[in-house]
Order: sequence, then C-alpha cells, then structure tokens
Amino acid sequence: MADALIYADSIRSPEMRHEVPLPVPDPFLYVEHDGERHAVVTAFEVSRIEEAAPEIVVHPYEEFGWDELRRQGMEREEVYLHVCARACEAIGVKNAIVPSSFPLEFADHLRAAGVRLRVDRGAFSDRRRAKNETELAGIRRAQRAAEAAMDAARALLRKGGPELTCERLKEAIVDTLTQSGMLVEEFIVSHGPQTAVSHELGSGPIRPGEPVLIDLWPKDRATACYADMTRTYVIGDPPDEIAEYHRLTRQALDAALAAVRAGAPGRAAHDAVCDVYEAAGYRTTRSKEPGEVLADGFIHGTGHGVGLEVHELPHVSIDQGALRAGDVITLEPGLYRSGLGGVRLEDIVLVTEDGADNLTDYPYELTP
Repeated sequence: MADALIYADSIRSPEMRHEVPLPVPDPFLYVEHDGERHAVVTAFEVSRIEEAAPEIVVHPYEEFGWDELRRQGMEREEVYLHVCARACEAIGVKNAIVPSSFPLEFADHLRAAGVRLRVDRGAFSDRRRAKNETELAGIRRAQRAAEAAMDAARALLRKGGPELTCERLKEAIVDTLTQSGMLVEEFIVSHGPQTAVSHELGSGPIRPGEPVLIDLWPKDRATACYADMTRTYVIGDPPDEIAEYHRLTRQALDAALAAVRAGAPGRAAHDAVCDVYEAAGYRTTRSKEPGEVLADGFIHGTGHGVGLEVHELPHVSIDQGALRAGDVITLEPGLYRSGLGGVRLEDIVLVTEDGADNLTDYPYELTP
C-alpha cells in the first residue's frame, strides 16, 4: 500500500476527519507508512488523539525540532514546513499520495526535501465511501434530527395563516436541529415558483395552493456526518399539475430504490427515474440534447453520496461507476416547471449486497 500524507485540520477536511475521528481545529500532519499510522501535532492535541484513536502513533512537534527552529527566529508558518519535512524523513516517507486539497506550499517544501508526492483524488474518496460504524451512527442521528425538524415545519404548515413565511419555518427548523445536537448550515424552504429552482433557499410568505419544498441536510456535531432529506407540501388543495408531479415523483423514488444494490451501476437508479418521467412525457437529463440546459422536467441527477460531505462519491446520475456495499446515497427525483414550481422527494439509503436499507423513515404525503 502506498504511503499517504494529509495536512489539514479535522473540522474542515473530510479526508482528515475520516482518519482522525475528533475535531482538531488547527492543521496537522497525518502519515501512513509501512502499515502504521502517525499524527504529528501540537503537544496539547497528543492525549486527545491517543484517546480517540489509540492505533495512531502520535508525535508532538517537539520531537522534530519545534523548539530549536523557533529559537532560530523562524516564522511559525515556516516552522511547520520544516517540522513536517523532518517528520517525513524520520518516519521514512519517500513517496506518497496526497489528496487534491493538500497545500501547495507544503507540497513544494516536501518535494524540495526529496519526498515524491502524487495527487490521488480517487484513493482518498474511495476510502470514505464505506462508512464505519461511528459514521453510520452519526448519519442516523442526523437523519432522525432532520425528521424531527420536518415535523416542526409540518405543524406550522397545518396551522397556516397569513403570517406563515419561509423564514418562520426556518426558525422552527433551526430550533429543532439545534436542540437535537446538530450543526445547522444552510437549507431550503422555498415556495411557489421558487421551488422550480432546485437550490433556491427560499423566502417570503407561503400561500395556500402553492408547493412548499423543504430540503434539509443537518450535520451531526459528534461525528461531522450529514444526512439529507426532502419533502414537498401544499396547504389546502394542490393544483392538478403539482399533484401529478408528486404522484410521478413518488413512483420514481420507488423505482430508484428498487434499482439499488452493491455492484449495480449508479446510473441504473437514474435510468429507473428517467423511465418513469419520460413515459409520462417529461424531459430528463437523459433525454435532453447535448449542451442543452433544461429548465423544465427532471433537471438534475438522481442522487449522490452522503457522509463527511453532504455531496460526495458516488454519483447517482448518468456518470459511470458501480455502487458498493457501505455506500450511503441519496435518491431525490423531482419534476419542475418554471413559473409554477416543482416537487422533489429525497431519502438516504445504505447500499447493501442485495439491495438497500432506507435510512429515512418519513411519510411522503403532499398534504402536511
């Protein structure tokens, strides 16, 4: 197995967080060499990493001349470069793969010190695809929190009233997610024609008879893992066209789920969705002309991986590549028409050898 290097913090870097399962706010060096794993860190992180990941050999910066270099008057940022180069020499790293996010300054310094580096985006993405038990537990917690937040939004939708706005629903969602121990970033609560723009975050008053699209991707504080789910609602009687979108989208979601299993191409689920929509006369990303930008119909892919990033491998769309046992993916078909709105339904599922385990346990009804 090739040696590997990561230089990052474990809060913003999914590559680092996968290897070192606790939040370390400052960048540090992670090394894999001859089957051993090492972390080179500031002294006050040593005991934390040893406790969280006892299989990692943890080295304080002082082991590689931190104090000596500082006494020479060297700038702190330059000291990090020299300490990391010394650590690689001491551990025996001469040829290593790095993620695409590896800092250019560190790459230049290590190469000048004789370490050959090669970016291997696929290797670092692949190792994160099969979720470990800690990550799966975090995804499940985030999903339960998303469902509780959806409950809070539905309660307000059922109550209705002239004061109901996207902003009011967002307040209730944030409160619920925060109380559930989630980190809350952006999410979607859109209404009316806004729902035809798939990533429009949404704003303004909500009126009876228009679609309300709620797409939540909370992040579990303990593991930094995400969930992702979407539901669409209408207060009162839905327009016939929106009701038809919802019926077809539920059918498409079921068809996609039936196509998921280890070894199946990711595009099999996408093809299943396109089959449903195209049979009903709607355009899809499969049927569009090359170079055409779809504004109406099924305008996006069927899904994506979820884990330490809300969008990660594998792709569930026209891309090639097989699903693997342990992948966690979204299935999120949707139909849209500019000026009217759209409907999207989204679940997350765990890919298994013989099918899929739906991690989402939530109703699909159009009426809240």
